[in-house]
Amino acid sequence: MTPADDVVPRGRLRRTMPLAGFTARAAGGRLVAGLREKTGSPGAVERFHEQTAERYTELLGHSKGALMKAGQILSMTDADAIGKSGFAPYQKALARLRADAPPMSRDLVRMVLADELGSRIECFAEFDDEPIAAASIGQVHRAVLRDGRAVAVKVQYPGVAQAIRDDLANTELLLTFIRLGAAALGTAVDIRAMAAEITARVTEEIDYRHEAAMITAFADLLRGHPFIRIPEVVPDASSDRVLTMTYLDGMDWAAAQHADQDLRNTWAEVVFRFINIGSRHGNLVQVDPHPGNFLFNPDGTVGCLDFGCVQTFPERPRWLFLALMHAGMEGRYDDRRDLMREMGLISIDSSISHDDLRRIVSDMTHATTQPQPVTYTPEHMARSLRAYLGDQNSAHMTVTREFVFLPRLQIAFDHIATGLRATVPVRSILEDLSGIAEPTTELGKLHHAWVRERGLPCGLDHHDHP
Repeated sequence: MTPADDVVPRGRLRRTMPLAGFTARAAGGRLVAGLREKTGSPGAVERFHEQTAERYTELLGHSKGALMKAGQILSMTDADAIGKSGFAPYQKALARLRADAPPMSRDLVRMVLADELGSRIECFAEFDDEPIAAASIGQVHRAVLRDGRAVAVKVQYPGVAQAIRDDLANTELLLTFIRLGAAALGTAVDIRAMAAEITARVTEEIDYRHEAAMITAFADLLRGHPFIRIPEVVPDASSDRVLTMTYLDGMDWAAAQHADQDLRNTWAEVVFRFINIGSRHGNLVQVDPHPGNFLFNPDGTVGCLDFGCVQTFPERPRWLFLALMHAGMEGRYDDRRDLMREMGLISIDSSISHDDLRRIVSDMTHATTQPQPVTYTPEHMARSLRAYLGDQNSAHMTVTREFVFLPRLQIAFDHIATGLRATVPVRSILEDLSGIAEPTTELGKLHHAWVRERGLPCGLDHHDHP
C-alpha cells in the first residue's frame, strides 16, 4: 500500500456512497434471511447480523473521522442492558473500533512525522512502526527519546481534518449510520442533534495543540495524585498533527475485566473519582471516558489517556451540576425541577408531571439511592439509558451546550463499572468529593490527604451547599 492509498477518503460522494449503498443492500438481505429462517434454515437471521456487523465495522474503520467516532460511541451501548439482543453482534464488532482500527502504513507514518517535525524527528532514538492503538483521529506508536524516556506518539491521519469538515457538511452520511443506533437504543432519538454533537466533539479532537494544553492542565491539577496517572506532554516532539507524551504502562480494558474482583472494584472507584474530580477542583471535565482511554495497573492506579475532548466549566454551571446531583441523591424533587429548569434541561413552562419527574430523577440517580455499596449490573446501564434517552423522558428534556456531557459521563461510567462487575460506594464518594462528609474508603482518605497537601478547595463551599 502506498501513502496515497492510505489517506482518509474525502469528498461527500466518496464518503457517502459505500455506507449508503451497503445500508440499502443490508435491508434487502435482512428480508431474505428472515424468509430463509422461516423455510427451514435456522440461525439465518443471526448469521446475517454477524456478517453485516463485520462489514459495517470495516466501512466505518476505513472512513475514520466522524463516522468512526460514531461507531465508537455506539459500541458503548450494551445490547443486553437495553434488551436489544439483535444489536449484540453490532456492539461486539463496533467495540473493536476503540482499539483495533485499521492502521496507517509505515511509510505514511514516517511521511507525517517528517512533514510535522522536520529535523526534530531526530529526537527519537527508537520508533516502533507497529502502532499500539489506532483510533478515529490518529494512531499511537511507542518510541524512546534520546534522553531515554519512553513515550507514546500520536500521529494524525492525513486528510482526517478535511474528512470531518466533509462529514459536517454531509448530514445524510451520519444520519445513515445513526439510524442503526436508534434501533439499538429502542428510542426515538433526535438523530440530527446527535449527528451535530458527534461532529462537534470530533472537531475538537483534531487539534493536537489543544489536546496538549488539556493534558498539561490535567497533569498540573493532578500532579502527585496517589492513584490517578496523567502523561506529560513532550513539546519538542509535538506539533499540529503529532502529539508526544510520556508512556504510561497498564492493562487494557480487555485484560482488566479478568483481574481479581477486589482490584476491579478499586479501578472502578478510581475511574469514578477521576470523572468527578475535575468538576470539584479544576472546573475541567474529560467528557470522553470510554474504556479504551484508561490503563489499569496491579497496584490499583489507573492511567488516563486522550484529552482531546475536555469541557471547561464556569463557576455557576459547575455549582448547578453539583447541586443537581445532591438534590437527586436526597430525593428533593422540587429543588431538582428548579435546578433542571435553570440548567435548561427542562423548559420554564414544561408540563412535566410530578410522577414523570420522579421517574426521570430516579433513573438518573439510581446508583446513589440504592443501599450502598452498589454492585453494577446491566440494569444500571439500562436505567441510565432510559433516563436520558427513553421515549417519554426525551419528550420532556432538552440538551444544552453546557450540560451535553451529563449523559455521556454517567452512561460511560455505568458501562465501565458493569464491565468490571464492580461494587462501588458511589454515594459516599460523591459526598466526600463535595466536602460534606469524611471519606469512608481507603482511596478517599488518600485523595483527601492529597487535597490538603495541595491546598485545593472542596467541591462545594459551606455557604452554597445545595
